[in-house]
Parts: sequence; structure tokens; C-alpha cells
Amino acid sequence: MPLTFSTALSQQAWLDLSPMPHSLVARPWRAWLLDKGSLTQNLKDLSPGHFDVRVTHSGFTRPSLSEARALGIAVRQMVYVREVQLRIRQRVVVVARSVIPRSTLSGAERQLLRLHNKPLGEFLFGHKHMWRSRIEVKKGRVNQQPVWGRRSIFKLSGKPLLVSEYFLPSLLEVRP
Repeated sequence: MPLTFSTALSQQAWLDLSPMPHSLVARPWRAWLLDKGSLTQNLKDLSPGHFDVRVTHSGFTRPSLSEARALGIAVRQMVYVREVQLRIRQRVVVVARSVIPRSTLSGAERQLLRLHNKPLGEFLFGHKHMWRSRIEVKKGRVNQQPVWGRRSIFKLSGKPLLVSEYFLPSLLEVRP
């Protein structure tokens, strides 16, 4: 089942503020949103042995206008979209959407089509030629829950993909 975004979240612009004002994002969300390391690894460290990924939707479609602009591609271009739930103790704490242009899915990066329930973060942060853009943030609702979201462009051997992650309130309730 694809993620459902509130109209306000879909239409709200992503904010690219560097440095991020403390008044915009309060603790504890600030640490999660602005961390430049692997979210996968951070979630695994939060509750060792209790992290998993559940794919809710994957396939080829067209990107949103915002996604196409961020990737520098035409909105009519087909992209591979993968939506997942990142879970701790089978409780969803983050939902994520990855948008991968067809041109990125060549060479070693073709493996992105076969991740299944493996974390994308492990692939990205294990890639020897990975570069990450600055993080953009926004606040809104996903699946009717209030969330903070972040997104950034990753380049693997110069080929882009866009990763958006939405942090659910349940993340703050996780106990080791």
C-alpha cells in the first residue's frame, strides 16, 4: 500500500536551511533529522536485534513535480519508487520513499531493484562512491500522523536517487 500524504505535506516546500535554526526544529527531532550518518545504523543501534524493513510498495511510476525537480529530471520520466516501513519490534517508526531514475539503475546500482526487505541504507553507506547532498526538512502528516520529514539526494558513482524519510511519533517511544 503506497504512503498517503496529507495535502498540506504534499504541497509544502522542503526547507534547505544551513545551519538549521533551533527554533524551527526542537529536540529530539533535530538530532534525527539532521544526522548525516546512516539512519538504518542509528535505528539498529537504538534497539539491537529488533530492526527490520517492510516494503509497502515498489515499482515504476512517474515522480512528483517536487521529486523530479530535486533530481533534475522531467516529470514525465519513469522512475523506480520503493516505499518502506522501518520497524523496531515490528512497530513502524519511520516510513521512507526512494525515487530512483532509470538511468541510475545500471551497472552495480542495478542491485537497487533487488533489495526486497534489505535496508537501502546499508547499500548506500556501503557504496565506495557515495555522495550525499544537504538535508531538506518539512513538517506535516503521513498516514494521518504528525511527522517531521527529511530528504536528500544520494549519488552513487555520480548517479542520483532521492530518499525521503518521515519520522513517526512512535520513534520517541522506543526503549532499548
